[in-house]
Amino acid sequence: MRHIHRTPASLAAVFAAAILLAGCSAGAADSYGAGGSSAEYDAPVAVDGGEQADEASDGTADRALVITGSITITADDPIAAAEKATAITAAAGGRVDARQQYAPRDGDAGRATLTLRIPASALEGVRDQLAELGSVDETLTDSVDVGTEQRDLDTRITTLRASIDRYTGWLADADTTKDLIELESAISERQNELESLEAQQRALADSVAMSTITLELRSQALAPPPEGPTDFWSAVAAGWASFVGFWSAVLVALGMGLPWLVLVGVVIAVVVWIARRAGRSTPAS
Repeated sequence: MRHIHRTPASLAAVFAAAILLAGCSAGAADSYGAGGSSAEYDAPVAVDGGEQADEASDGTADRALVITGSITITADDPIAAAEKATAITAAAGGRVDARQQYAPRDGDAGRATLTLRIPASALEGVRDQLAELGSVDETLTDSVDVGTEQRDLDTRITTLRASIDRYTGWLADADTTKDLIELESAISERQNELESLEAQQRALADSVAMSTITLELRSQALAPPPEGPTDFWSAVAAGWASFVGFWSAVLVALGMGLPWLVLVGVVIAVVVWIARRAGRSTPAS
């Protein structure tokens, strides 16, 4: 076995190197305390995604579906059916976001269009109740899985909140004006981004929780009235109405032509009078 003999000079060199490394570590720690830039403050936050990764690999992560659709129904009275649809939606915990109604005209009984927000868990039951309002002409449903987007928003919000907390702690320990300005600016920027992400998170959660269904209620056009009489008495009534209408039209025509008839009569009378006077004044040969 070889024995290593350390000289006093080599021991002194090792001791000096240890002291130098300790001083460098302390200086690096101090740079995060007060004198560093905003980039130095923005240390990465470790996010434990192991559990989420395991869920994704196993396929057990919950799906978040945004369901939209439309239903077209022919009803005897669309306006009354719209009132019933509103009551059905409210009873299920939903709401009506938009409503348009059209009064009866051109031979129909009116129309109504409603935008319904229905709890996703109650959608099937509400749809069955709406089908009882009349004859279902068309049903369309579409669903989009936004689970990945929802989890991404949750992660980003958690990271931003941790970052804001960390910056707030550094702000309390800052002892220079430059550090205060940089930290306050960084906190404000992250706070604005956090509020935007939280708004997106709320909107997405509402879209998942409340399905959007556009309900169109319409009526069949009424049958046109018959073009002619269908029995004896209706024929008599139609004939009498035609008789009265004819002489009424004649009287109207006479009333309109009477001034012209008077004028023509006066002209004819003047011409005849002149002709007679001319005949009397001519001597017989």
